[in-house]
Amino acid sequence: MKRQNLLSLFLALLLFSCQNKSKDGQTDTYTSGVIAIAVDESFKPIIQEELDVFEAQFPQAGIVPTYTNEVDAINRLLKDSVRLSIVTRALSSDEENSLKSRKFAPRSFKLATDAIALIINNQNPDSLISVSDIRKILTGEVKNWKEIFPLSKLGKFKVVFDNPNSSTIRFALDSICKGKPLSSELNAQKTNLEVINYVSQTPNAIGIIGVNWLGNRKDTTNLSFKNDVRVMAVSSESVATSENSYKPFQAYLFYGYYPLTRSVYIILNDPRSSLPTGLTSFLTSDRGQRIILKSGLVPATQPIRIVSIKE
Repeated sequence: MKRQNLLSLFLALLLFSCQNKSKDGQTDTYTSGVIAIAVDESFKPIIQEELDVFEAQFPQAGIVPTYTNEVDAINRLLKDSVRLSIVTRALSSDEENSLKSRKFAPRSFKLATDAIALIINNQNPDSLISVSDIRKILTGEVKNWKEIFPLSKLGKFKVVFDNPNSSTIRFALDSICKGKPLSSELNAQKTNLEVINYVSQTPNAIGIIGVNWLGNRKDTTNLSFKNDVRVMAVSSESVATSENSYKPFQAYLFYGYYPLTRSVYIILNDPRSSLPTGLTSFLTSDRGQRIILKSGLVPATQPIRIVSIKE
């Protein structure tokens, strides 16, 4: 009798395996299997936390992320190397048409609102800046701290980004410089962490990175940043003052007071509605959005709690 039961169980498992194996050889389901995804490196801290929770909830699922620049993350999707990418822009019409010509139906989902942060060395006292002054620095119109902060003794700006193909560079070109070319004297590192390390050791440096890298995970109110560097307050007015300048705190992103914000998107190309779709559902669900909320970004669907403080 026991042998019969074992044989029945084996046949049932074999049938289940055959039914779940698709024509293209993939065997992942909505909550199981192993898949690769591509993620803009700006969001590595928060996405890694999301994946840890997802895999704990669905132990038969394995997500292998590649944290890379935005150009590469989208190219991997277009080449069908991955079925899910997390980036800061939707697909262009040409990119969408390329996938549709191959009988795919890509979809975009907003995941969160993020911010570009400007960081300086802890010894630098000049922590207020306007968007127009940032533009002058990035285009090379001004080259020394004294040209914007007359009392500064720091000398020449050393501006650092994460990567030449990053979403941060694209944001600087499109949203800050309005299409004007960036100065040839800007320096690219490789990752956001390298930018933080460089700025923390370089008194005259200014770094431009995703705010997700600066969160103080010990502060559940999201009202402070890492101690390694100072985060600048940014103004949309022509002259930055303490009254019109804002740091990229969650509430200021939510209300639109902080001027350097951008959307984060999940780009999904999953014709079988399997594990990439399951992961997307988790990321946009209440639980996934609560993780975004805790990170200091503004979730796309989860309501946020506004905390009023006096400095």
